[in-house]
Amino acid sequence: MLRVCRTALCALCLGAVSSVRTQSVAATAAVDARSDSAARRVPAASVSPRTTERLGWMTGCWSYRDSRGRLVEEQWSSPRAGVMFGYSRTTRARIGAPGDTLLLYETTRIYEALDGALVFAASPSGQQPDEFRWRGEATTLDSAITFENPAHDFPQRVRYRRAGAAGDSLVARVEGTRNGTVRGIDFPYARTSCSRQSVDASR
Repeated sequence: MLRVCRTALCALCLGAVSSVRTQSVAATAAVDARSDSAARRVPAASVSPRTTERLGWMTGCWSYRDSRGRLVEEQWSSPRAGVMFGYSRTTRARIGAPGDTLLLYETTRIYEALDGALVFAASPSGQQPDEFRWRGEATTLDSAITFENPAHDFPQRVRYRRAGAAGDSLVARVEGTRNGTVRGIDFPYARTSCSRQSVDASR
């Protein structure tokens, strides 16, 4: 009786395991089918030659120290799959103490929208991202680009321009109208070592 009970229990266990395995295989197949279906639904524009490739000159690490001693650093990834990722931070040396104080930071992204526009999305100091758009001919992107958002308070335009004969300089500019006055701020970056920025960030 004990042996029969154990055999029956084993059969029950094996049946349960078999059922679970069958359900798992079926679930995996369903997920794969949905993934294949989703892949087939990706718009054709997402696998076409990328406009962002024209912005490769922005890739790398850049820095600029203003007249008040604040260090502004910006870094951009290389363009891939229609998107570039970046971040920037502004720091200042502590007075009477070692180290730096973080004043501002921003995460950024440039991506290709389905309508063909390039979108610059910026999230300053953890805020909700604001988006600025560019539309035009890709052939004009080899050395400069301007993103616009007329509805934004300030800035309404964000510009990047390649500078320096060797591509070792990058000028970023934010500009717009505030209180009826057109204002602009330039960031004349020089190319810097990305490893140096990483070392500074780890302190």
